[in-house]
Amino acid sequence: MQTNPKKKTQISFIIRDEVEYRHRSFVNCLAFDPLEESLYSGGSDMIIRKWDATSDAKPRGASQRHLMSMEHHYDWVNDLVLCSNPTYLISASSDTTVKVWNTKKGFCMSTLRTHKDCVRCLAYCSQGTEMIASAGLDRCIYLWDVNTLTKLTAINNTVTTSSLHGSKNSIYSIAMNPDGKVVVAGSTENVLRIWDPRTCKKICKLRGHTDNVRAIQMNRDGTQCLSASSDGTIRLWSIGQQRCIGVITCHSDSVWALQTDSNFSFVLSGSRDRSCCRTFMNDLNSSEVLFQEDSPIQRLQTNDSDRPTHVWTTTWSSNINRWPLKRQESFDYGNDIPITFQQPDIILEGAPSIRQHAVLNDRRHVVTRDTENNIHIWDILQGKKISNEGKRNMEDVIKENFKKVFVPSWFSVNVKSGLLEITLDESDVFSAWVSAKEASDRNEETESKPLANFGGLLLRSLFELWPYSFQDDEIESPLHGYFHFPKHIPILIWNYTEDSGRPIFRTTVKDTANPTESAMLRDHLPQWVLDVVEHNQFPKFNKMPFVLQPHPSYVSKAFKRDRLSATEMLQIRKVMEHVYEKILSPQDQNSEPNDSAHSSNSNHDKSGYFTTPIPKNIEDKVELYCNDQKLEPDMDLRTVKHFIWKQSADLLIHYKPIK
Repeated sequence: MQTNPKKKTQISFIIRDEVEYRHRSFVNCLAFDPLEESLYSGGSDMIIRKWDATSDAKPRGASQRHLMSMEHHYDWVNDLVLCSNPTYLISASSDTTVKVWNTKKGFCMSTLRTHKDCVRCLAYCSQGTEMIASAGLDRCIYLWDVNTLTKLTAINNTVTTSSLHGSKNSIYSIAMNPDGKVVVAGSTENVLRIWDPRTCKKICKLRGHTDNVRAIQMNRDGTQCLSASSDGTIRLWSIGQQRCIGVITCHSDSVWALQTDSNFSFVLSGSRDRSCCRTFMNDLNSSEVLFQEDSPIQRLQTNDSDRPTHVWTTTWSSNINRWPLKRQESFDYGNDIPITFQQPDIILEGAPSIRQHAVLNDRRHVVTRDTENNIHIWDILQGKKISNEGKRNMEDVIKENFKKVFVPSWFSVNVKSGLLEITLDESDVFSAWVSAKEASDRNEETESKPLANFGGLLLRSLFELWPYSFQDDEIESPLHGYFHFPKHIPILIWNYTEDSGRPIFRTTVKDTANPTESAMLRDHLPQWVLDVVEHNQFPKFNKMPFVLQPHPSYVSKAFKRDRLSATEMLQIRKVMEHVYEKILSPQDQNSEPNDSAHSSNSNHDKSGYFTTPIPKNIEDKVELYCNDQKLEPDMDLRTVKHFIWKQSADLLIHYKPIK
C-alpha cells in the first residue's frame, strides 16, 4: 500500500534593499524587445529586470537604465521568452515553475506548476498558434498554448498541456522552429532528441557530443540545427538526414551560449574560455574572435534577429555587457590576427553578491563576505545589515565578535542568490531560548521578563502586520515589540517532501496586512507558525539536569550531593544563589528551594521559591567550578556544558564559599 510522502513546510525571508536596481550574482538569461529597444534579464537573485537598451551619446549607469523589476520567483530565473509582439514574457525557474508576465505593467499573470524539478529552458513557436515548450531537470518537456496561458486568472486557473516523452536525463537546452513543427532538446545524456510537437511523437536521436548539450539553435524550416556542448564543440546537424554535417572547434573550453540570425547565415558562440566567436555557415572552419569577456560567457542575445548590430552578454559576474558586431563586409580573411573589440559600449553594472557567510556563536548575527571582499555584519532578528567592516579579513571580524555563549542553531543560511536568505524549519526554529538581556539591544532592565525565544521573536516580528497576529497587549511575550522587520522583506513559503521542494506562497512583510494576501497566507502557514503568531503559544523550555557537590578543597560538615533540573539557559548567578541560600546558610535549611531548579538528595525531590534576601554581590560569597575552571556568574548552564564540561553525562558543578 502506497502512502503519501510526509510534507513539511519551511518559511524563508530575504534580507535585501527595498529596490534592487542591479543584479546580484550570475545573470542567467536575456530577452530583447526590438520594438521598444528594451532588454529583459533574469538571474540567480530571483528577480527579472527590464532595461532601457537604447544607444545614447551620454553613458548611463544601470540605475538610470533600469525600468522595472518583476518579482515572484523563489529561486534562480533560468530562461526568458518574449511572445505576442511582445506583450507577454514567459520565465522558467529553478523553483520548478513557469510564469507568465505582463510586460507593460510588470505583474505575474499566472504560474504553471506542472514540472517537478528545476525548469532550465524554454522554446517559442511564433507563427500560427503561439506555443511555448518548457523543459528541465525532471526530464519532461511540456507544450503550452500561449493564448490559453494569457487568459488564466485566479478563478480560471486550469490549463491543459501536451508532453513530449523519451528523455532519459536532465534537459538543459531546447529549441523549436517558428512554425512549431520540430522540437529539439539536449541533455546530460549527450544526445539531441527530436520530436514532432503536432503529434508528440519522437522523430530521432542524434549522437556525436561527448558531454552535456548546453544550447541549441534551429533554422526557420526546421531542417537544420546547431548544438553547443560542454565538450567544447559546436555541431551542425541535418534533421532530415539525421546526422552531423559539420563541426565548429573555435573554443578551447565548454560552449554554453549560441545565437544565430534569422537567415541562419552565421552563429555567435560564447564559451567558458571567455571568448565570443562568429562563424559563418558557409565556412565552418573559419571563425573569428569578436571579443573576450572577463569571465565565462553564459548567454548571448542579439538586438535584432534579421540584421543584428550588437550582442548582449552575461557571464559569471553580475554585469550585463553590450558589444558591437562588425559587418560581414569588414572582415579581412587574409589577416591571421582577427580584430577584436576591447571594451563593451554599454555596461549594466551589477551589485556585489554575497559569496561566503559565517553564523556567529550567539546565533543572532551573521558575518558575510561579498564579491568585492567587503565584510558586513547582519542582525537576523532585525532583518538588516548593522555594520560595514570594509575590506577586512573575515576571520578577524569573526574573532572580534565571538562571545563565550552557547546558543543552539535555529535557522539556516543560503546565499546562492547573492543575497542573505534565512530559512526556518519546525525541527529547530524554537531551539534557541535565551535571557531577555541577551536578546535585547537596549540598556533597560529585563528581569521581569527573563526568557526569550529567538525563533518566536522573529516570527512575531515577521508577521507583525498580519491581521490575524496575536494582539493582546495584556499578555506580552518577552521583548514584545522590540524588533520590527523592514516592510519590504520578501517572505517565501515552501512545501518539502523527501524528494523535492515546491513553492506555495510569496509575499512581503508589508503585504501581509493586505486583506486578500492575509487570507491566503492563513491557508498556507503551518501550525507551528500559527501557534506562535496567532495564538501566542510558545514551546516549553528545554530542561537540563546537573549535579552540585562540594569542591574538593572545601571540607563540608555534611557532604551533600544535589541533582537538579533547570532551564538550560539558567545563569550561573542563580546557581550561586541556590548554593548560598540552601546549602551554605544553616539558618535557611528549612526554607523552600528555588523554582528555577528542582533538586534531589537521596531520592527525595523538593521545589519552591527563594524566601531570604540574596546578596547582590553573590560572586563575592560563592565560587562555582567545572572541570577545575572557575565559572563566571553571567554564563548559563548550556554554555558551561558546551565549552567547559564537554561531555554527554550530567553536568557536574563544584561549589565552595569565599571566606
